[in-house]
Parts: sequence; C-alpha cells; structure tokens
Amino acid sequence: MDAEQILIAGVGGLGCAWAKGAQSRCSSDAEVLLIDADDVSFEGADGAHLLRLGHTLDSVGCAALPPLAEQRMRGYSALANTILEPVELVILLTGLGGGTGTGAAHEFARQARQSGALVLAVAAMPFEVQATRTEIARLGLQRLEHIAHVTVRLSLDRLARQARQQGKTWQMGAEWIEDLVDGLIRTLMKMGLINLDLMDLRAIVDQEGEATMLVGSGRPDDPESILQSAMMAPLSALDVGGASACLIQVEGGFGMTIGQVDAVANIFTDALDDDAQVILGARVSEDLEDTIRVVTLLAGIRPSD
Repeated sequence: MDAEQILIAGVGGLGCAWAKGAQSRCSSDAEVLLIDADDVSFEGADGAHLLRLGHTLDSVGCAALPPLAEQRMRGYSALANTILEPVELVILLTGLGGGTGTGAAHEFARQARQSGALVLAVAAMPFEVQATRTEIARLGLQRLEHIAHVTVRLSLDRLARQARQQGKTWQMGAEWIEDLVDGLIRTLMKMGLINLDLMDLRAIVDQEGEATMLVGSGRPDDPESILQSAMMAPLSALDVGGASACLIQVEGGFGMTIGQVDAVANIFTDALDDDAQVILGARVSEDLEDTIRVVTLLAGIRPSD
C-alpha cells in the first residue's frame, strides 16, 4: 500500500490530539486528517489535512451540539470525498459525549465507507461520573458501530487509572493508541516474514458479531507477559473469548525466531472458538530489540448475555 491509501482521521479535540500523536510515529506511512470546530486542535499539525466545522468567527463551535456537527460534516462531503478518493483504510480516532466527536465521527465514517474504504474506529467513552455525556456518547456509539467496520470502545476511566499509576495525566496516556495505529500501519506497509494485506483485514471484519483490536508487547521469551500487556488495554469491558476470527501480527527484533512467533500466536489464539479463522503475519523491525509487539484484530465476538 502507498501512504496516501491510509488515512488517520482525528474527529473532535481528543481525536485530533491522538491523531497528531500517531502522526509523529508514522508520518511517512499515512495521511492525516483533523476535523474539529476549534482551531486549537489544528496547532502543530504540519502536513495534515484540516477540516474546520464552522466559520472562523463562530465562537460556539459544536460544543454539546452533535446534530450541528453532523450537519456541518455532511455539508463538507464533497471536500471529504476529495481527500478520501485514494484512501483504502481509515483509522478514525474520536472521543464521544461532546458535540463534534459524537455528531461528526459517524457521518465521516459513513462518507469514508461510501467511498469504499475500510473503517476502523477507536472511540473513547466519557468518565462514568459524567452521566449526561455518557448518555450522549451511547447514542453516538450506536451510530458509529452501525457504520464502521470495527469500533473499539476505549474507557477513559481505565485510561486515567493506568496513567495515574505511571505518574501521568490521562490526556498524556495515549501510548496505547499510538502503538495500535503504528502497529496497524506497519502491518500493511512493511514487508515481513509472513505478510498481511488489506484483503486479510477485510476477511476478518466481515465476520458477524462485534470486533475489537488489541496491542501488547513484552520479552520474546515470555509470551504470557505479552498477552497480559494486551489484556491491560484501556478498553470498555468486552469478553473476547470465543471470537470466531482473528488477525494477528507478531513483530520483533532481529533475534526473533519462528518458535517465538508460534508461541506468541498460540497463546493469543488459545481462547478463541475451536473453528476460528486465524490469519497470521510476522515481521522483523530493527527498533524492537529484545521486544515482541503483537497487534490483534478480533471479530465474531458474541455479545455477552
């Protein structure tokens, strides 16, 4: 794939912040689009496409007004389609519960999917104490899940808890998202020992049921720690056991062996359905000395009773 075929799209203030962080990790391998009603989100975004949902003198923006953000996003469909024309994969990052993310994210996802792109979304849910925002977010999540091929539900409560343990503010605890985006893009852009492509992604996301993505890393001789790292992801509760399909990319340094790849793949797929479809990729990266990173897309997850 070419860089212009992959688009990292940040929608809303939080989504734009995460997209800029991901851009710093893989700027040469993907295009970036920032969508917001606040110019602050566009600061420090050199080389990114910018789409402002409103007029320069509009001080209100789309705060707490999802229908307004949706309407404005729909009005920019022609411009968005120009950006989306060469795109095969959209990685959409957003926070739900406010105006722009809740209203514009699903509309942009609809436009991207209509253009023929595969849409993988990461959507942050508000803190549990924010009852009003949570209710708004649930409605936005339902619409996004209906449109995107995969919607990963991220818990800000879990993200904040993990950030506090590391002595960071929750806004700065986005390494997990950057690792996930970087891992996905490397999976498709870099030649490996066992290569994966967009058709492999499509084969997994076409499964019936829910889907999610995980990323984890650890020592090559300790696959259990890699699995535990992945399961510590700041996601909303979702039982991935029994998933019917899995795409797994194992990435390690020059010393990584086929035996280590096999051990990691086995431990990650052990909890899947016995007849699950598994697609495996593996590649060597010089910047992962004495470390293995695993990016996993799980699909066909049955809703818990």
